[in-house]
Amino acid sequence: MRELLLRQKQILFFIIAGGLSAIVEIGSFKVFSTQLPSMFPGETNFHGIHYPLSNILSTSCGIITNYFLSIWFVFERGKHSKKKEFAYFMLVSFISTLLSLSFFQFFYSFIFKDNINLILYTLSPEMISKIAAILLVSVLNYSIKKKVIFNG
Repeated sequence: MRELLLRQKQILFFIIAGGLSAIVEIGSFKVFSTQLPSMFPGETNFHGIHYPLSNILSTSCGIITNYFLSIWFVFERGKHSKKKEFAYFMLVSFISTLLSLSFFQFFYSFIFKDNINLILYTLSPEMISKIAAILLVSVLNYSIKKKVIFNG
């Protein structure tokens, strides 16, 4: 029973840490995607890739936030050294980033074409695509980080 409660607590903290990291990632994406196109005109469509720098920079902000929240609140240290743990975390995050960027491109190009009005805020197709990509990759991230990196 105690193990089940600890597992549920860990999942809850992972969701909270992931939510906070997603807020950082989505917020920084909003800033980057509105500011970078004025400096780099190709940012909105770079050879068919939409918002590449905004995605990479915002995802990096989210990954770094998630790493620190994960080691502080979610997972216990695994059998790896801190350096190896960080390297594994970054490798998994790099692969997750590629998946997230791919999902974003797919959603933005083919699925989400219209704004969604939430009364207080309107979500653009860019933001909806970013949020959907984050949600899809989160499940994979939890499983791999728990089993491989933090050996939980």
